[in-house]
Amino acid sequence: MANTSSRMLRLLSLLQTHRYWPGGDLAERLDVSERTLRRDIDRLRELGYPIEASRGVAGGYQLQAGAALPPLLLDDDEAVAIAVGLTTGSGGAVDGIEETSVRALAKIVQVMPPKLRRRVDALQAATVPAVWGGGPTVDAEALAVIALTCRDSERLRFRYTTRAGDEASRLVEPHQMVSLGRRWYLVAWDLGRADWRTFRVDRLVDPFPTGVRFQPRELPSSDAATFVRESLASIPTQYQVEVVIQAPAADVANVVRQWATVEPIDDASCRMLMNVDDLSWPALVLGALGAEFDVVNPPELRAHLRTTAALFSRSTAV
Repeated sequence: MANTSSRMLRLLSLLQTHRYWPGGDLAERLDVSERTLRRDIDRLRELGYPIEASRGVAGGYQLQAGAALPPLLLDDDEAVAIAVGLTTGSGGAVDGIEETSVRALAKIVQVMPPKLRRRVDALQAATVPAVWGGGPTVDAEALAVIALTCRDSERLRFRYTTRAGDEASRLVEPHQMVSLGRRWYLVAWDLGRADWRTFRVDRLVDPFPTGVRFQPRELPSSDAATFVRESLASIPTQYQVEVVIQAPAADVANVVRQWATVEPIDDASCRMLMNVDDLSWPALVLGALGAEFDVVNPPELRAHLRTTAALFSRSTAV
């Protein structure tokens, strides 16, 4: 017979899979007596699970419909599955749920025993997410650690590799994480530099909560996402792309989202601005839009598009 904790997890799982369970069937599935089943039902009720019982020959049990359940009890496999799923969501595989996924992931990883964390890491290492426009991967536990220090206003220490390739230890007061362009950024007050900074999380190693709490400072921008965009815009890039597109600004913005700035010209056209080091990215975006356009800058983008068009033409020639 399974121990009490694992048996109760199994019982709760069974109650969630069917609207109604006859008592005899439920006891048989659990390989316990009906008396033991009644004790387990009472224990779940004490935990706050609203379980209704009907008496008689055909008596049985069911979870109360429409009730708000307390936090679910999860077995090992379910906890690992949820953590991996939330990691996928935090990577942008499902649009709009990145930050929500990280908050939930932080709560799951925080209570995971080491053996389950190792299983999550092994699954991530053995799988490749097929996300369009993917970027560098970020460790799930690192995301969780950073999210918790943001939530708890706790100073964070880590090693960071800059854009130029220099590595140094940083001590910061974390403010918020932002998902932008398939990458995660940490907005934080850098204590060593006495200023606000944006850190790419994939360049951040061994985040370590110090246990020191702080009083949150006021961010100079309206919100963290705006601060990240302003910070990225100030970084020199090889190409400043400007394209006039014959499509409504809202339609273009729905495709390019946070990876470019879209300015309306009139109801039927707009201007797209993008700072990049690789022209393949704006070419890919323009192809996805399916609208006519005029390249204003840079001239290299026109040449890149002509080369790409010639390649497609040759490849599709009969």
